Amino acid sequence: MSIDIIILAGGLGTRLASVVSDVPKPMAPVAGKPFLDHLLCKLPLQNVNQIILAVGYKYEKIKEYYGHQYQNVPIIYSIEKEPLGTGGGIALALDKMTAEHGVILNGDTYFDVNYEELLEVHRNSNCPITLALKQIEFPDRYGTVLLDNSKIVRFQEKVLGIKTGLINGGVYAISATIKELLPAATKFSFEKEVLEINVEKGFLAGYISKGLFIDIGIPTDYERAQTLFV
Repeated sequence: MSIDIIILAGGLGTRLASVVSDVPKPMAPVAGKPFLDHLLCKLPLQNVNQIILAVGYKYEKIKEYYGHQYQNVPIIYSIEKEPLGTGGGIALALDKMTAEHGVILNGDTYFDVNYEELLEVHRNSNCPITLALKQIEFPDRYGTVLLDNSKIVRFQEKVLGIKTGLINGGVYAISATIKELLPAATKFSFEKEVLEINVEKGFLAGYISKGLFIDIGIPTDYERAQTLFV
């Protein structure tokens, strides 16, 4: 099955400003190369129709580095002229999607997901969105996700003291029908105004991955990534 990949690479990187300030966050150097390289090299390129980079802040540096293809897979740029939020950035990128199914990634998060398994769960779920989930200890800085037979039934706000829980890993398998779930607004939050609104309708599936998860948006994890990716 041919899929499109959307990578959200338009963030300002304010939490990393003290460490990396001259490039967009996905271009932050990790173990000698841009963090985005670590995401791209894990993609199932044999099944990828195109890579859509949803860019904004200092996007010229990304375009200059990668050009219009990665290992013979076309790269398309979806350019935000102003910050649109996670939802607005996704909506803009979806206009360039041509495949029936796709995968959305966050450009500042590495989640080692088995894409074939994720897409299989997605196809079997008949849901427009399937979230890749990670079980972690002490998920205090994240909200948690409640799963029932591969269907997501509730999102729980950040709660102190929880010893373990499932979190949204920021990787989504999607069907083109996701466009029907988007609000009319130009700027919006994908998490608040798409995921949280549609969970009660039974539109969200979940796939649990045991793969490595790390968010480089926080300086301590950014430094940790330098050794993990060597």
